[in-house]
Amino acid sequence: MSENEEEKKITKEKKATEQKSVGTKMFIKEKRNSTPMFIMAVITAIIAGAIGSVLTYTIITKTNNNNSTNTSNSNNNTTRIKIEATDSPVVAIAKKAGPSIVGIKINAMSQTMFGSLQESSEEGSGIIYSQDGYIVTNYHVIESAIKDSSAKISVTLADSDETIEASIVGYDETTDLAVIKVEKTGLTAAEFGKSSELQVGDIAVAIGNPLGQELAGSVTVGYISALNRKITTSGRTYKLIQTDAAINPGNSGGALVNSQGQVIGINTVKIGSSLSGTSVEGLGFAIPSDDAVDIINKLIKDKKIVRPYIGVSGINVDETTAKMNNLPQGVYVAQVVTNSPASKAGLQKGDVITGIEGKDITTMEELNEIKNTKNVGDKITLKVHRQNKDMDVQVTLESDDTTQASN
Repeated sequence: MSENEEEKKITKEKKATEQKSVGTKMFIKEKRNSTPMFIMAVITAIIAGAIGSVLTYTIITKTNNNNSTNTSNSNNNTTRIKIEATDSPVVAIAKKAGPSIVGIKINAMSQTMFGSLQESSEEGSGIIYSQDGYIVTNYHVIESAIKDSSAKISVTLADSDETIEASIVGYDETTDLAVIKVEKTGLTAAEFGKSSELQVGDIAVAIGNPLGQELAGSVTVGYISALNRKITTSGRTYKLIQTDAAINPGNSGGALVNSQGQVIGINTVKIGSSLSGTSVEGLGFAIPSDDAVDIINKLIKDKKIVRPYIGVSGINVDETTAKMNNLPQGVYVAQVVTNSPASKAGLQKGDVITGIEGKDITTMEELNEIKNTKNVGDKITLKVHRQNKDMDVQVTLESDDTTQASN
C-alpha cells in the first residue's frame, strides 16, 4: 500500500468514528430530555387524580432515529400517552347527598327598645326526609319560629334554588330535633344509613350552609373522630358523633354523610374553645342517625314526643361528696314536683336514688337513660337511701306534655 493510499484509509476511518460518536451523543441527549418529561407528567396526573379533577394529559417522548441527521427534527417519531384522572370518592358522595340538603331561613319582626319594629333573620340547614316535603333540622335552628308564631320559615332547595314557605310539623327540644314541611312533591330525599355501623376512622363528609345561603351546599371532609361522645350544652347532655369535618354556624341541621352518601348524623354542635378560652379546631358533633330516625318518625306521626316522667330534680352525689356528707353515691333528690309520679309514690326531698330497675346509678343521666327506655304507664322500682336506711319505691310513670320534663 502506498503512502497516499494509507493516508486516505486513516482519514476515512476517522470520519466514520466521528460520525458514530456524534450519533451516540445525540441519542443520550434525547433520552436524557425525554425521561423527565414523562416523569413530570405522570406525577402531575397523579396529583390531579388525588384532588378529583378530570384532566387529560398528552405526553410526548422523542425516540432516536437510526439516521442521526434527522433525530433533532423527529416530530413524526412521537409516542402519545393519554391519561384521564377519575372523580374522587368525595365527588360521588357530594353528588348523591348534596341535592337533599336545603337552606332554612327564619324571618321575624321584633320590637326595638324604642318601640319600633325591625326584621331579623336566622339561617341554618335541613335534610329532605321524604319526597313529599318532610324536612328534618335542629330544634335550635327553628326555635325562634316556635316561640314566635308570626315568624316565617322559608326553605331553599339545592337543585333548583327555589324558595318555598314551610310549616312546623313537630319538635323535640330534648334531642334538638325538629321536622318542618313544604307543600311540594318529587323532592330528592336523602338516604339514611346506620350510625351503629360506624367505626372511628371512617370517612365523614359534612354538607350544609355555613354562614347562610351565600355558602349553600358547602362540602367539608374529615373522619369519624369518636362515637358516643357525651357533650353538655344548654343544660342538656347528648351522646353524639365527633368529627373533624369542618362544622360552622349555619351547618346546624345539615348532614354528616358516610362513604356511601348515606346520612349517618345530623350536624348540631361545634366547640370553638375550651372552658379556659383556648381556641380549638376540628371539634364538630352530630346526632347519630339511629337516634334521629326514631324521633323523626314519631314527630311526623304524632307531632310531639311523649316521654315518661318521674317528677324530681336531683344533684349527682360523687365519691368525694358522698364521703363528706356520709351519703351513698347516687342522685340526691333536691325537689319533688307536686302531684307528680314521684310525689304519689312517696319520694321525699333529701332521698338519694341509688338504683333503678335493679341497676346501680350514680348520676341523673344514668337515671334518665334507663327511665327513657320505658313507656308512659309502666311501673319502675327505684332503690332509695333515706335516713341511713335503704328501701325500694315503686313509681308509675306518667307524661308531662307541657314541660317535656326529662326526669
